[in-house]
Amino acid sequence: MDYGDKLFWLSVLIQRRYAQICVECDLTPSQATLLCAVRDEPRQMAYLAAALGMTKNALSQLVDRTERRGLVSRATSEQDRRVIMLGVTPAGKVLAEAVFAETVKRLPDVAGNLDADGQREFERLATAIVDASGVSASTSS
Repeated sequence: MDYGDKLFWLSVLIQRRYAQICVECDLTPSQATLLCAVRDEPRQMAYLAAALGMTKNALSQLVDRTERRGLVSRATSEQDRRVIMLGVTPAGKVLAEAVFAETVKRLPDVAGNLDADGQREFERLATAIVDASGVSASTSS
């Protein structure tokens, strides 16, 4: 297998683990990702569409479904009424924290067969890749 094949199968492994966590929380992976993206602070819908790699229409449909479950709510920005902000409801916050905690606990297992130095290197590389992508939890909306 070449490098591209390895990345593909790493992606499959991570997606399977994440999907299992989502099933256990009665969420689709898209809903769980959305909840985790807004769990600490409301975000602009335009930012979320770009950060999650979704069209605005697809994001709106996802938000509609998640909102019907009472997990997120939309509000207009205090600075600009044209800007829609998305935040979690109290029930959404509980689920977002559960998904996030399980993800943080269980996804590092993908590197479980590496020795301690290998695991630290994997963490360093994953951090560098995410930081360079411009998408992270610390990005302001």
